[in-house]
Amino acid sequence: MAYSDELWAEAKRKCRLNADDIALAKRLGLNPRSLIKNIPSKSQSWKAPIKTWLHEMDAKRQKKSEQKQRRKEKAQLKIETSPEETDS
Repeated sequence: MAYSDELWAEAKRKCRLNADDIALAKRLGLNPRSLIKNIPSKSQSWKAPIKTWLHEMDAKRQKKSEQKQRRKEKAQLKIETSPEETDS
């Protein structure tokens, strides 16, 4: 679902994000309401600011993607180097 530019502008202002952060949020599949909803209140000192939260989420996804790619490459290498079975 596409969200209006007005909602994204509101999220950008309320969450103190720049254009790159908004693009990152869109790439991660988030919507402007979820960004606004996750703004930490003063009593939530354990909660990271939205900008930090976005970048941590992206880093986790990048790490998972790299691990998946390495496993895939390792499995492919294992298949290529395994001795061929012969019918005797």
